[in-house]
Amino acid sequence: MEEQKLFTKQDLRRLIIPLIFEQTLAITVGMADTVMISSAGEAAVSGVSLVDMFNNLIISVLSALATGGAVVTSQFIGAGKKEEARRSAKQLLYTAGMITVAVSLIVILLNRQIISLFFGRIEADVFENAVIYLLISAFSFPFLAVYNSCAALFRAMGNSKITLKVSILMNVINVVGNAIGVFVLHQGVVGVAVPSLLSRAVAAFVLYGLLKNPGNIVHLIKEPFRFEWTVIRRILFIGIPSGIENGIFQLGRVIVVSIIAGFGTVQIAANGVANSLDGMGCIVGQAMSLAMISVVGRCVGAGDLKQVKYYTKKLLGMTYLYTAVVNSIILLSLPWILKLYGLSEETTALAYTLVMIHNGMAIFLWPLSFVLPNMLRACNDVRYTMAVSIFSMFTFRIGFSYIIGVNMGYGAVGVWIAMLLDWVFRVILFVGRYLTGRWKKMALGHG
Repeated sequence: MEEQKLFTKQDLRRLIIPLIFEQTLAITVGMADTVMISSAGEAAVSGVSLVDMFNNLIISVLSALATGGAVVTSQFIGAGKKEEARRSAKQLLYTAGMITVAVSLIVILLNRQIISLFFGRIEADVFENAVIYLLISAFSFPFLAVYNSCAALFRAMGNSKITLKVSILMNVINVVGNAIGVFVLHQGVVGVAVPSLLSRAVAAFVLYGLLKNPGNIVHLIKEPFRFEWTVIRRILFIGIPSGIENGIFQLGRVIVVSIIAGFGTVQIAANGVANSLDGMGCIVGQAMSLAMISVVGRCVGAGDLKQVKYYTKKLLGMTYLYTAVVNSIILLSLPWILKLYGLSEETTALAYTLVMIHNGMAIFLWPLSFVLPNMLRACNDVRYTMAVSIFSMFTFRIGFSYIIGVNMGYGAVGVWIAMLLDWVFRVILFVGRYLTGRWKKMALGHG
């Protein structure tokens, strides 16, 4: 008799489809924000874009902590340990909240020093805009931590429809608030930063409130709180290596952008346009990465390594199919898409080449580079993914960017070829790790 599968096709659809919409929303709203703030002048745009690089560093570390909680909670759910799952949820929320409050206070007190450290000497008006934006952003970090943690817990339960609805609410508040702040009140950077703070606060309170519903597998109840260090250690066991990995990855991206900045305006503009189109091509992959954590984590909790392999192959197959479809559409319609940006012929030609490199090769390499490692993380094999990602980032993405892009004179094209080398290296090592089966010991040791 065929064994009972932990997830039906309907379960997977209910988990994955809202995640795809959520990722699409995040990218399109981000693009809309950039368009709106551009009307406030170049100093405002520059200040926001610089701080967003730092904010992305913070957000990626918070997401990693939420991932740690999601893995632990998914494993408890899979093991049928609902009480432990509920307690792990509370530990995640308090731990993430306390860590983020500490980070926010440091950023609020040292905002000027942080901007000087990260970006060196920048023009006075850009610096002041960056200070204002970072200061207001810092107040939103604790709300973002609660939102990310609650969203990760709902995904662990397989309920991504809730997170999509709250994400829509958050983004509507943000976009409408930005429009009012920039176009009606003419508040520039403040007009963009305050709506982001308000939208994150509302989303955090709404999701936290929904998590108190006793109808959820994992829910919060009123009880005296105490730290459970065994649970916190399990969360941090996943969260800390993932946080270091994410932080280094974002730092690497900043270094790569600074390399491209030395190639001149045409290459900077082409790189910026190409990055926005790359994001569209990876939407399905980003959603599948989140789904992989929830699905495989639950299989690990159930101690069913056969189903770990079954769902890993199934989700990777789906990722490959949909990634190929989305990127093929982008590549086929690329000449018409690039016309919308109103770029010079030289910039348009370079942007075309960069998107062809990224989106063309993403069809073959992206799922194994970025979705497969989340299967390893859900099996507690986090130190390996961290070591591979950090080594590959510095050796290939940064090191070869200098060699091919700068020394060999290929410019932005050379930087993107270096990115492909990073992908190939990651694929070889992550597929190798999967095939050796070493992740099984990690899964059983912490299941």
